[in-house]
Amino acid sequence: MRKAALHNLGCKVNAYEMDIMQKALSDDGYEIVPFDETADIYVINTCSVTNIADRKSRQMLHKARQKNPEAVVIAAGCYVNTRQKEEILNDGVDIVINNKEKADIAKITDRFFKEHPEFVPSEKVIYSAPESSSGKRHSEIECNHTRAFIKIQDGCEMFCSYCIIPYAREELRSRDEDELLSEIESLTRDGYSEFVISGIHLSSYGIDRIPSPSSPERHVNFAEFINAYRDGSLDAPLIAILKRISGIEGVKRIRLGSFEPRIVTEEFSRALSEIPQICPHFHLSLQSGSDSVLKRMNRRYSLKEYSESVAYLRKYFSNPAITTDIIVGFPAETEEEFSETVDFVEKTDFYETHIFKFSRRHGTPADKMNGQLTDAKKHERSLVLQDINKRHKSDFMDSWIGREVEVLFEEDSSGYSREYIRVKSLDKNYEAGTIVRGIITGRYDDEQMLFSVK
Repeated sequence: MRKAALHNLGCKVNAYEMDIMQKALSDDGYEIVPFDETADIYVINTCSVTNIADRKSRQMLHKARQKNPEAVVIAAGCYVNTRQKEEILNDGVDIVINNKEKADIAKITDRFFKEHPEFVPSEKVIYSAPESSSGKRHSEIECNHTRAFIKIQDGCEMFCSYCIIPYAREELRSRDEDELLSEIESLTRDGYSEFVISGIHLSSYGIDRIPSPSSPERHVNFAEFINAYRDGSLDAPLIAILKRISGIEGVKRIRLGSFEPRIVTEEFSRALSEIPQICPHFHLSLQSGSDSVLKRMNRRYSLKEYSESVAYLRKYFSNPAITTDIIVGFPAETEEEFSETVDFVEKTDFYETHIFKFSRRHGTPADKMNGQLTDAKKHERSLVLQDINKRHKSDFMDSWIGREVEVLFEEDSSGYSREYIRVKSLDKNYEAGTIVRGIITGRYDDEQMLFSVK
């Protein structure tokens, strides 16, 4: 039996797609082994969201080659989609697989081995990829059969001025509802109870099936959809699919990936609150707390609209965990604009703020903008926000001391509340997959709270 080792970089969608590839290879007769072990093929599921992600992708490709010089090294994912094939092959890669081809990895590797028999030891058998290698899976994903990522859409048409992802992921594509519901049903039978609903631009789910009123041969763009949704003439397909998912027996929790602030209206927030399985943990990507920087970023919403979205979520959910992303050092970001961001982050009081230094991506408008800041200035500003984040996260966690929470345990008697607060039980050992209600009694360490049913 041939051995395959896989390593994932990047977002929840990439994590989902790596599981698709792992399932396809396992079905094709491969033994899946840890990445640090010697394998016959190494699969690196790459990321290209920043220059650092590019560098990590290249490093892991080189590491795979060093682990076994005779192995087949496969590069898949967004780094592949944003580079010329020849450039990737120069990194010591044998097979290049773009995002659309990931589900066909077994067929692609089989074809490669047949064309390059020198890579295949004589005692090993060439398997044929099963026709069912379509992307469905029910293999172990993470966290001991407790939590599964579900990708419900791919692609993005927003074209923020700094972002390479629309070029890497291409056109908007929503998954067939019956297919993804069937996938979730299969996962519940395997013991999964929490489902993380993810996508490249989650808020766009389903709009590729809505004809544009101005041009019926194409679908509505997000601006057209949002305007129609806000005036009540269109429903949100995302709410509709979440309701269907919530109706599946065995679905105990639904956790949402990042979504667009403009979709979070009062009606949207109310509708979410009426789905009992929705976890009150919401990620609204901000990117800047300055309206002028948001405009240069082509983000299409104002700080006023963003604040209204946060207020609606806090109206319909009790003390929800609201998290965000911030890019520091965007081209021409002034001290005043950065101060506006600091003030907005302080005022909004996020549970967690993920801070990224602006990364120039070749081919994006921001790459050509004047006023590029130095790495030292970006680092200085990121430290300011990191200090605020540390304080806000600590305050939010402490605000739950003495309050009742529901915990889904994963391993070592540690688990997560619905608000995504990590807790640890010292009173009793809980098996992975156990859901228990109890009280947060205090601090365990900087990242975990103590939990007790007493």
